Amino acid sequence: MAPRVHSSPASASTSSQKPACTGEQRKVFTVWMKSLVLNGHGCTVYDSGGGIVYRVDNYGSRCSGSVCLMDLDGTVVLNVVKKKLSFGRWEGYKGRGQKREPRPWFTVTRPVRPFRWSHGRSVPSSCEFRCDTTGQVMMRYTIVADECGGGSGRKQGCRIVDEATGVAVAEVKRKVTPSGVALGEDVLSLVVEPGADLSLVVGLVLVYGLMNRTM
Repeated sequence: MAPRVHSSPASASTSSQKPACTGEQRKVFTVWMKSLVLNGHGCTVYDSGGGIVYRVDNYGSRCSGSVCLMDLDGTVVLNVVKKKLSFGRWEGYKGRGQKREPRPWFTVTRPVRPFRWSHGRSVPSSCEFRCDTTGQVMMRYTIVADECGGGSGRKQGCRIVDEATGVAVAEVKRKVTPSGVALGEDVLSLVVEPGADLSLVVGLVLVYGLMNRTM
């Protein structure tokens, strides 16, 4: 199913794209917290040219227990599933249904914190990125909450930090035009460093949004 592409906020470019020391450039995407399906929930990821890279529009309510990340043509790239009978644990699988990989590609677990931590402070989540075939833990990320600005207090912004190096491999924040005008709260900028897997990054951003009820 390839929906008609309508006008998107991706046309408002940012000036944060800079060359990395390796000669590669960090990539900047626009995440619009809107579904392409009328009256649906989800989000749409646009590249710097306004083209659709990924979309989520296959669930009927917020905070769904299963979310599919698809490309423009509707091919499932990643299936994100909330584990039942567990507190804040999500798993990401490549593919869907019988074609889905038997082992999770990544797991995200929100640590149990005292209630007072849930207001006004960053609550990190741990992420284990596992090898598809052996299940061995290859690397670990931490998802760190950031305010997106605008005074709403909604924690849609975050950084995905490599625990081994302490370096952020991706960052989500409210999108600002080159002239300094902040766009709507549902229009975010996703900056991905060279070498980072985009589908993994977007999968972690989806989990973060579902955990914090912003999707």
